[in-house]
Amino acid sequence: MGKQHLTSKYFVGTSGWHYEHWRGLYYPVELAKPKWLKFYSKQFNTVELNNSFYHLPTEKVFITWRESSPENFVFAVKVSRFITHIKKLRNIGSVLDNFLSRACLLQNKLGPLLYQLPPNMKRNDEVLESFLSILPQEYHHVFEFRHESWIDDAVFEILKRHKVGLCVFDMPGFTCPLVATSDFAYIRFHGSGDMYASCYSDEELSQWAKKIARLGKEVEAVYIYFNNDAEAFAVKNALTLAGYLE
Repeated sequence: MGKQHLTSKYFVGTSGWHYEHWRGLYYPVELAKPKWLKFYSKQFNTVELNNSFYHLPTEKVFITWRESSPENFVFAVKVSRFITHIKKLRNIGSVLDNFLSRACLLQNKLGPLLYQLPPNMKRNDEVLESFLSILPQEYHHVFEFRHESWIDDAVFEILKRHKVGLCVFDMPGFTCPLVATSDFAYIRFHGSGDMYASCYSDEELSQWAKKIARLGKEVEAVYIYFNNDAEAFAVKNALTLAGYLE
């Protein structure tokens, strides 16, 4: 299910594709929204689903996404904030099973599952270990920590022990070290100057590409997503970085 056969090492795309403000900037003005994914997937081999963070899409929606994307396309799926922000990884019950039962409808197009922890959630190794121990091994899981207390080698070792990925991120004033804790790497770009709203320069992306290529030698796949959706910067930056990595 989650661990599909890879035809590419680098999966570069954007966090979401369904932005109304991309109409005219990226999507042709006259193109109907149901055709946006098909348009997007002609240029990109992956996307990060982030609406799943806010509410769980229906079975029909997941199946539609699967059926309207090319064969080797990969969806990374952001896990429900109910699990990460409200329950904060504790007393999950059947919520995770329910979420995974939907996500797995993507079948061989399901990529990593992203767990983004809230900025006010400080490091707690016990809570992390306990949660990691219940995660089903047939999926790729990856964690994005937003409180700096988690950015520590001992935490990375916990992830390694459970074969869970570390989400490397770049955002204004806060960058995570470029390391992999699993057989894949996962990187999110949130904007260098302004969160979600600034464009990376070609020079910045060229430097990132060199570092990512070095990391790529250690892993089977690298998933990279641009979250700076303002002005469709994410599209421009993703295409540029993908070009450098080729």
